[in-house]
Amino acid sequence: MRKFKLVLIFSVFFSFVTLQAQTDAEKIDDLISRYHEYGLFNGSALVVKNGNVIFKKGYGYANFEWKVPNTPDAKFRIGSITKQFTATLIMQLVEKGKIKLDGKITDYLPDYRKDTGDKVTIHQLLNHTSGIESYTDMPNVWSDSLRNHYTKEYFIKHFQSGDLQFEPGTEFHYNNTGYYLLAAIIEELTGKPFGEYLKEKILIPVGMKNSGVEDNEIVIEKEASGYMKDGDQLMRDKYLYMPNAMGAGNMYSTVEDMVKWDKALYGNKILSEKSKEKMFTPYLSNYGYGWVITSRKFEETGDSVKVIWHNGGINGFTTLFARLVDDNSMIALFNNTGNSPRTAMAEQIENILYGFDYEYPKRPIGNYLLTVIEDEGIESAIETYNQAKEENEELFDFSEGELNILGYTLLGKEQIDDAIKIFELNVSAYPNSANVYDSMGEAFMKKGENEKAIKNYKKSLELNPGNKNAIAMLKKLGVDYKSKELVVPKEVLKTYAGEYQLMPNFMITIRVDGDKLMAKATGQPEFQIFPISDTKFYYKVVDAQIEFSVNDKNEVESLTLFQGGKELPAKKIK
Repeated sequence: MRKFKLVLIFSVFFSFVTLQAQTDAEKIDDLISRYHEYGLFNGSALVVKNGNVIFKKGYGYANFEWKVPNTPDAKFRIGSITKQFTATLIMQLVEKGKIKLDGKITDYLPDYRKDTGDKVTIHQLLNHTSGIESYTDMPNVWSDSLRNHYTKEYFIKHFQSGDLQFEPGTEFHYNNTGYYLLAAIIEELTGKPFGEYLKEKILIPVGMKNSGVEDNEIVIEKEASGYMKDGDQLMRDKYLYMPNAMGAGNMYSTVEDMVKWDKALYGNKILSEKSKEKMFTPYLSNYGYGWVITSRKFEETGDSVKVIWHNGGINGFTTLFARLVDDNSMIALFNNTGNSPRTAMAEQIENILYGFDYEYPKRPIGNYLLTVIEDEGIESAIETYNQAKEENEELFDFSEGELNILGYTLLGKEQIDDAIKIFELNVSAYPNSANVYDSMGEAFMKKGENEKAIKNYKKSLELNPGNKNAIAMLKKLGVDYKSKELVVPKEVLKTYAGEYQLMPNFMITIRVDGDKLMAKATGQPEFQIFPISDTKFYYKVVDAQIEFSVNDKNEVESLTLFQGGKELPAKKIK
């Protein structure tokens, strides 16, 4: 349920191409086993090829305290995969004439704030273009508010009734509030609790006997526990009152039940073809109704396959469910140890399904360095890092996030000086990343060196003016920071429009929409980018920037994507 975001526009995360003569199932097991070995995946996986289950297996433990193994029938919180079920219930009500897609919130929730509720349609709630603020974006909501037991009425009034952030229908902003409101509307129209109606209209007809909604009260048999990583240790993730995620992320399921769901979506028992066509139509940013609709292009052949998918993330759990509908294939990955690179895993599994080489993940350098710090100290760890980067760059994942996670692990252990040295190492490696300065600022703030904290937060904002955390921290430190509003002339924006090639089959397409500059990477949603200068722009949805290169003739020749510490050039080809 956590904020859906583009984690990486382009990532080089893998090594060791596998060319062994194995079955697809053996290759998938080989791949996922490596992820598990490196601490990157702990959960259950299932893969369907051409309508047949070819692989299902559990990895690691569903409960570490009692050493209960993960199995294909283990129940996981599925987070935002819940949204596709909520959307399906809404479309069923549309078919019955009980609700209209162009109907307004206040048509169905009469007590909702009228000045905003009269403007927002059901269609806009479904495809995240409502303009309502997502309650999961509010300060401290994950650490505090979502643990509290709220009534539905209180929760809507105090967390989901703020001012509109933009004119409904004009922008895409991933929004958990929208799906909570949709679930509330379902309850209002049917007179039944969301979970009961879901069970009656989808779970029982489809045969999903091991799926449902969680309320923190009823014991769920064979349910996996959710954990978070603390360096090389695991701890139970924080308590979350699941009804606060109603309709947006409060379901649990198994990878086996997702096969039944996948098959049901090919028929008309649950929804008509007309309704499914509406649900699977990509609107702004490739988002339909509870689904992301993209295509996967294979570099080796240039062929593309349609992928209808969604991921999920909720305390202790990260999930992915992808349908490759051209070939009746499917991938389900459920993990119960916090964040995991499940999108990257799914892409490699797709390679296997279509007969292409797959690649292993690299070993995380952060976990390795933590062991060195514990055994030999911080200076030895820094020396090990530099030596490994020089001699074994293909073996380890040296991405910005690795040192960042390590730094926060050390902060959590109150090893503040060691954390600062790790963050300094990250700044040295990735000087164009706003995030590394933000982390450094937090470390200095915790140490009480406020001037250094202020300096780093300001540097972070220089690189990414949209960094709300840095602005909030500066305010805490007594600095009232206001970002400068920069307007780039429309005539200049038009010169940037075109296609830029990062790789043979990976493009960034730039277009002008009114006075906005929009960027879309291959297979990814389109997002607005905002000016830092006349030639440099930043994303608000991810820590990344784009800089355009202009020659002496004032012609735009290329752009450079700055993300994750990497500088990725792309030549303008059209």
